[in-house]
Amino acid sequence: MDTIKQLETVMGQLVGFLWGPPLVILLVGGGLFFLLYSRLLPYRYLPQSVRLLWRKPDRDDPGQLSHFQALSTALSGTLGMGNVSGVAIAIAMGGPGAIFWMWVSALVGIATKFYTCTLAVMFRGQDSEGQWQGGPMYVVREGLGKKWLPMAYFFAVAGLLGTMPIFQINQLVQVLRDTLAIPAGLASDNAHFTFDLLLGLVLALLVMMVALGKLPRLGRVTGLLVPTMVVGYLLLTAMVLISHASDIPAAFAMIFQDAFSGNAVAGGVVGSVIITGIRRAAFSNEAGIGTEAMAHGAAQTREPVREGMVAMLGPVIDTLIVCTCTALVILISGVWQSGESNGVTLTANAFGDLFPHGGAVILAVLVSLLSLSTVFTFWYYGSKCLGFLIGAKYQHYYIWWYLVLVVLGSVASLKLVVSLVDSMYALMAIPTMTSALLLAPKVNRAARQYLKSSQASP
Repeated sequence: MDTIKQLETVMGQLVGFLWGPPLVILLVGGGLFFLLYSRLLPYRYLPQSVRLLWRKPDRDDPGQLSHFQALSTALSGTLGMGNVSGVAIAIAMGGPGAIFWMWVSALVGIATKFYTCTLAVMFRGQDSEGQWQGGPMYVVREGLGKKWLPMAYFFAVAGLLGTMPIFQINQLVQVLRDTLAIPAGLASDNAHFTFDLLLGLVLALLVMMVALGKLPRLGRVTGLLVPTMVVGYLLLTAMVLISHASDIPAAFAMIFQDAFSGNAVAGGVVGSVIITGIRRAAFSNEAGIGTEAMAHGAAQTREPVREGMVAMLGPVIDTLIVCTCTALVILISGVWQSGESNGVTLTANAFGDLFPHGGAVILAVLVSLLSLSTVFTFWYYGSKCLGFLIGAKYQHYYIWWYLVLVVLGSVASLKLVVSLVDSMYALMAIPTMTSALLLAPKVNRAARQYLKSSQASP
């Protein structure tokens, strides 16, 4: 136990160092630069992004996923615990004001996604097996040249560690244990290791069944799971919020007031609120982190700008809609002030209080499916990073290590897991944002040509 506590302390200090002002400036300042540099293109053409979702790819277009499947795969990597548990952690650590800074990060993240995902298609590269791949490591290699190759490997290593399934599995096991197993007498508050381990083994089996089908099966699974679960989750939150509509204005007022006061954070430090919000938004919508670019880089299209426009919808759906719904439920319930729970348990308690007739159980089912879709997608991201590092012909071995991580995640420490993932996300952002900023002029030129040729109008 002492060793775990020491690791938690060390990792917490590392996260504090990595997520300092320089990284916040890189992510938010970089996103703001993209927004202004593009003359607000992401906002002006957002309606066209929705229309592009239903466009069928041409048969001879390179890539493996339709626009809809690429967005669903990218969203499956962000929707889930980042929206349910991540929001709860943001409020527990940074107070209600952290939600405001999550919104700010998402608003500029729309522009960031446009640039990073356009580049993911524009600079696709062949792996060692001759297959076309996309992602920040290929953007760096193909777009910036060999002298930048160390930065490509840097991203691949950070991506390999940052897309481990430990956090999602940890929180998934926690919500199933707290809402289903403990009330049913299958586990207790003090003795639940056996239940956690057995559930971890079952989840590993499910992951193996999807992963062995590779990317096409992943696209089909996420294309079905993500829309269904998002609609289900939004219906659940809508029922809760409509029944407590009179409390919503006060919740919004709390968010705006605390965003600039930091009253809910120990010491009243506004900077802590800002950094917490930006960090949790990065974990939620991954704008500027680079993982989403790996999914959009597999889109079946010859038009990089088209896929970049589809990717813009990610932060809107993920953070501005789903995360906001979760935050309102937590704030209206008041459970966040007790300090007795954190992560997904806090969200489950909020739903249980406001929707006592099965709300927590329904949430557990919805979150389970969303979380599993994230775990499926992270396997794909991790295998691509490994393939870049050691060769694509060896990347299929990653599934066996990934299954071990699933089992470990079921019994791991939450604090340690969050710190590890946060650290890797910070490191992944550096090459992703750096390459996007350097190659931004090429995106602008491609955008002008695409919009002119398609005669698109804002």
